[in-house]
Amino acid sequence: MKRILLFGAGKSATSLIRYLLNITASRGWQLVVAESNLALAESKIAGHPQASAVAADVTHEESRDTLVSAADLVISLLPPALHFRVALSCLKRGKHLLTASYLDDPIRALEPQICEKGLFFLCEMGLDPGIDHMSALQLIRDIEAKGGRIHSFHSHTGGLVAPESDDNPWHYKISWNPRNVVLAGSAGARYRKDGSVVTTDYASLFERPGSVQVPGVGELAWYPNRDSLPYIPLYGLEPTRTFIRTTLRYPAYCRGWAALVSAGLTDDKTPIDAQGLSFADWSAPLRPFVHPSIAKQLEFLGCFDPGPVPASARTNADILQFLLETRLAMNPADKDMIVMIHELGFERNGGAFAAKSTLVVKGEDSLHTAMARTVGLPLGIAAVLVLEGRITLRGLHIPILPAIYEPVMAELQRQGIRFEHSVTPA
Repeated sequence: MKRILLFGAGKSATSLIRYLLNITASRGWQLVVAESNLALAESKIAGHPQASAVAADVTHEESRDTLVSAADLVISLLPPALHFRVALSCLKRGKHLLTASYLDDPIRALEPQICEKGLFFLCEMGLDPGIDHMSALQLIRDIEAKGGRIHSFHSHTGGLVAPESDDNPWHYKISWNPRNVVLAGSAGARYRKDGSVVTTDYASLFERPGSVQVPGVGELAWYPNRDSLPYIPLYGLEPTRTFIRTTLRYPAYCRGWAALVSAGLTDDKTPIDAQGLSFADWSAPLRPFVHPSIAKQLEFLGCFDPGPVPASARTNADILQFLLETRLAMNPADKDMIVMIHELGFERNGGAFAAKSTLVVKGEDSLHTAMARTVGLPLGIAAVLVLEGRITLRGLHIPILPAIYEPVMAELQRQGIRFEHSVTPA
C-alpha cells in the first residue's frame, strides 16, 4: 500500500487533496495530511476512509521525521521557507519530495545528497512555476521539430477574478496567499529584450506594464516576473533576442499598485509603530501619488479610513495585507480565473510567424478555485506517476524534461486543463 504525505492544507491544497482522495480510493493507497491547523486538515479530507489528518509542527524535527519515515512520497505545500526542513527529513529517511515553489539555493545545495541517495526531488511543479514550464516547452519543441527558429518568447500568467465575479474597482480578489500578493514584484525583474538585458527595479515595475488581449476576457496588463534569464538555457532558447516571463493583472490593478509601491506601503522590512495609527495616517505618503484614475480604488481599499490599523501590525506590508484580506476577499460564490498565454515569434522556410497558446481556467467557488486546481493538480499527477513507476528519474529537477512534462500534460488535459493554440503569419 502506497502512502502519500502532504504537508499543508491551505488555499492551494483543496484540489490536490480532492484529486489524491480519488486516487487513494481507487488504488487502496493512503493520504496523510499534516497541518498545524488540525481542524482545517480534517475539513479538507471530510472523513475519507483512505485519508487521515494529523496536527504537525514542521519545525519540530523528530515529529517531522516520524511522519516522513512512514510515507512513500512527500508533497510540501508549506510556505517556501519551510520546504528546506521537509527536504532534510526526506533525505534522512530516503523519501521522494515534490513542491510547487521555486527551486532555491538551500534546496539546490542538497543536490549531491539527493543524487547519492537515488531520490527524486521535483520543484516548481505548480502553476507558475510549473504548468508554464511544461506547456511552453511542448510548444517550443513542436515549433523546433517543424523547422522553426524562435526569436522571441513571452510567457504570461495571472491569477485573476473571473469576469462574472468582478465587482470592485481593483478588478482583483484574493485567491491565494495574501502575503505573496503584497510582496509580488518586490525583487524587481530581469529579462532580455531586443538582444539586451533589462533590469527593472520594484518602484518601476508596475508603472509601464505591457498589454495582451484575451478572447472572452479583454485587455490584460503584464509586468515582468522575477529573473527570466536563468530559464533561457533551460528552455534551450539562447538564440532568442527577447525572452520575458510575466505576471498578468487587469490594467487598473497595476495603476493602483504602482502608487502603493511608490508610497512605500508594501514595505515589509521597516518597523512601524501601529499604536494610535489610523489608516488615513498610515496612507499619508500615498497622497502625492493619488490621481483621479486610482482614487476610487484606494478609497475602496480603505486607505483613507479614520479607523485604527491592526495593533499587531509591525510593518506597512502588515497593514496592506489586512486591507487586502478584508476588502478584496472572495465571497463564497465568487469564481477566480487563471490565464496563461505563451507568445512566440519564429521563422520557418523564409517566413515569419507568431504562435500563441492560451489557457483560461475558472474556479467553481471561493473554496474550489482555479488557483488551487492549477497549482495542485500537477503535484498530484506527478506523485501518482512517480509511485506507479511511470516517472523513473532521480536527482533534483524542475519539470523541463519530456519524461516529466509529457505524461503530466497529457493527464492535465484529461482533467480539463487545455490550451488553445494558433499560428499566424507575423
